[in-house]
Amino acid sequence: FHAAYFIMEAANNHVTGYLGLTAGSANLIISFGSQSLIDTFVPKMLDLRWGGTMCLTEPQAGSSLSDITTSATKTNNDYYLIQGQKIFISAGDHQFAENFVHLVLARIEGAPSGTKGVSLFVVPKYRPIENDHLEANDVSVAGEFDKMGQKGYCTTHLVFGDSNDCRGWLVGEANKGLSYMFQLMNEARIATGRMGAGIASAAYYASLKYANERPQGRKLNDTGQKNIDQEQTLIINHPDVKRMLLSQKAIVEGSMSLIVETANYLDREMTSETKEEKEKYHLLLELLTPIAKTYPAEKGIESTSNAVQILGGYGFCADFMPQQYYRDIRIISIYEGTTGIQSLDLLGRKMTMKNGQAVELLAKEVQNTIQSANSYDDLKPYAAILLENLGLIQQVMGRLHPYALKGNFERYLADATIFMEFLSTIVIGWQWLKMAVSSKQALKTAQSQDFYKSKIHTMEFFYTYEMTKTKSLAEILMNDRELTIKTAKELF
Repeated sequence: FHAAYFIMEAANNHVTGYLGLTAGSANLIISFGSQSLIDTFVPKMLDLRWGGTMCLTEPQAGSSLSDITTSATKTNNDYYLIQGQKIFISAGDHQFAENFVHLVLARIEGAPSGTKGVSLFVVPKYRPIENDHLEANDVSVAGEFDKMGQKGYCTTHLVFGDSNDCRGWLVGEANKGLSYMFQLMNEARIATGRMGAGIASAAYYASLKYANERPQGRKLNDTGQKNIDQEQTLIINHPDVKRMLLSQKAIVEGSMSLIVETANYLDREMTSETKEEKEKYHLLLELLTPIAKTYPAEKGIESTSNAVQILGGYGFCADFMPQQYYRDIRIISIYEGTTGIQSLDLLGRKMTMKNGQAVELLAKEVQNTIQSANSYDDLKPYAAILLENLGLIQQVMGRLHPYALKGNFERYLADATIFMEFLSTIVIGWQWLKMAVSSKQALKTAQSQDFYKSKIHTMEFFYTYEMTKTKSLAEILMNDRELTIKTAKELF
């Protein structure tokens, strides 16, 4: 599934969101909705006659779901009256669907404050009536956002209940909307990371093609001079271009390996026969989801920037694709919870979840890879580096966790984004060592060996150019200066 979507997103990242949001919304209704809601909405969503969306963000609240004000007023019928506005609604309205089934977070009158009082509603643009007919449901489009990139993927501002006739049907129980929505959000976060990997992959191959075709300059000879009488060499022969290409390859393929790993854990959670096994893979999936969303997003931006750089001036021109990929991928670190939010989730919730049980499970997975790598003499140095980094995680958490125990959560979470970069780098390093082990095994019987040799070579690049950064990130995380906390706004 993820592999197929990855290919589609590399081909055209503007299209797949329409499919993914509709499928995810339908799955949410199936999981938590009544049989009546399932029968009414799901069949036409799954045959793509009706589109699906998730409506969370509001103009005054942004990412703070505790502060949403969209209201749901109970009636004497089986529906509520919905009133409010939602912004940045992907696939919110377009000409390619007959109807739109919006999954809306709203607050029932009298509900508790904060996220504990948020409920989930099915709110169609057109509500079904007798004989398969539809009538307007008081949902209007206030505008469409003119975005920097992904211009083929519409993003709308929706208004519900302008005429006090917008009907919404409760999904599941009242005040549990956010917990229901998290199913769709977690699926969407992994899918967003996959989209980032797909866009970065398209940029990588575009720049690789260019580097194999563009002659420029000459290689230095043993005297440090250039022979002007020689023909110009292809730019792929220049070490700095090779570095940028290897960096892209390491980011793209490392990201996709992590996406597939999370898909594997999800499959195992769903198919495991024992409660213990289900819990194990659930915890691993919970821990890795914010990383699977964030690493392909943030490093994908860097990777795509390298693609633009390889093309030089042409990379800045619309005649070549990397500039579009660069504009498209910039949203990935904002979609489905910004990097800052994902980082707070990772350090604030996932690292301490079940008293650190998820981290212990991940450490065991990593140690299994290290053990396998130690079977090969040329992989032992990299296995040692990864083992050292497991110890570094313990050191960092040993320094940070006491702040949380003392209730100083601002200090504990102040550098959560740095922690995300730190742990993500180690996790991708684990994925690259896994790929290297598999490649060593495959080389014993493979007729064509370049593919597997390229994996091992890229692993060596990642450990040389990326894994070396974890020590400096750890130093930042363990410093006691509290610069960002103590900085007065007047200093900006």
